[in-house]
Amino acid sequence: MSRAKVQQALVLSMSTLAFTVCFMVWMMFAVLGVPIKELLQLNETQFGLLAATPVLTGSLVRLPLGMLTDRFGGRVVFFLLMLACVLPIYLIAEATAYWQFLVLGLFVGLAGGSFSVGIAYVAKWFDKDNQGLAMGIFGAGNAGSALTKFLAPALIAWGSWQLVPQVFSAILFITALLFWFLTSDNKAHRVASSVSLREQLAALKDPAVWRYCQYYSIVFGGYVALALWMTKYYVQEYGFSLQTAALLAACFSLPGGVLRAVGGWMSDKWGAQSVTWWVLWVSWVCLFLLSYPQTDFTIQTVNGPKTFHIGLNAWVFTALMFVIGIAWAFGKASVFKYIADDYPQNMGAISGIVGLAGGLGGFILPILFGALVDLTGVRSSAFMLLYGVVWVSLIWMYFSEIRKTPLMGRVSALAQGE
Repeated sequence: MSRAKVQQALVLSMSTLAFTVCFMVWMMFAVLGVPIKELLQLNETQFGLLAATPVLTGSLVRLPLGMLTDRFGGRVVFFLLMLACVLPIYLIAEATAYWQFLVLGLFVGLAGGSFSVGIAYVAKWFDKDNQGLAMGIFGAGNAGSALTKFLAPALIAWGSWQLVPQVFSAILFITALLFWFLTSDNKAHRVASSVSLREQLAALKDPAVWRYCQYYSIVFGGYVALALWMTKYYVQEYGFSLQTAALLAACFSLPGGVLRAVGGWMSDKWGAQSVTWWVLWVSWVCLFLLSYPQTDFTIQTVNGPKTFHIGLNAWVFTALMFVIGIAWAFGKASVFKYIADDYPQNMGAISGIVGLAGGLGGFILPILFGALVDLTGVRSSAFMLLYGVVWVSLIWMYFSEIRKTPLMGRVSALAQGE
């Protein structure tokens, strides 16, 4: 194997490992938040804010980190980012007040910015025909969310909740060292220093960028939000223990991460538009079913009143979540295939913009989930909200892209008249 191929393989494998660990850390409050909620007697909105706080920082830093990656290269930015998160993660074990968890959560959230660094770093090591697959493999690091659900409950059961941040900080430090010593840098991958901040941000005027932001706010923002929310949902809705709830929640998180590489391959083969369109339709159908609350109703029959129950049991619910996890894995890859195709020279900044939008979705949605539960008392209101967001995206995608697509080799009369 040539030296270039070895470098490619090491960059892809170590970047994927580093992103997996960063995502594991970023999602720690999905499990850690449950004992903290009980300890501090938090309501649903407060829990949503606690779980989402790291997502806010991870979202806001994605754009500047993507731009730094274009300018200085992904290797050094990724390494320094991981080191910056080690101490704040460890200090969570010493926190006792709600505000302390929120402040430390903001610093821990820096790990979430690793995506816009790694995706641009990896993509530039591969040619256009293989970029979708490579980015999909890297994006499979989203499976770190599932890793949290396997590891954190085991640590809590073995010791205490304080053990989780202590172990996670050690894992991140070791991963940072391995990444630095096993990866390579290529100065040719950097954007020329003559490219100004204004030029990098000019893409914000492009309506396609805002459309990709909308798609990503669902397939990634929705994924992050539900990954944070599902463990507690299983505990409260179905009465499972923390360990069982985390395991079932991983049925959504795991395929939502590891199958991203398949989505990258599909996007290379059939195009980002086709994959994204079908991802949205599958999501819309599943969310419609998930939105229906547990319902008891009574009807009057000739034999007297009869009461019926309609609602998803835990296993049907988990199966639907599994399907959504697969769909969103494909969708996360297809959105970044759009970016790789349309913005090859400015990918760090564009991926930062789109990643920021997706991350903000992951921050806002858990808070809205909690607020809706506090206001309505209906836990499935979280899925009702997501259903509406997907519906808006389907309409937007149809009018901006799909209706202009040739059908059986001919452009529609509507598109011709434009």
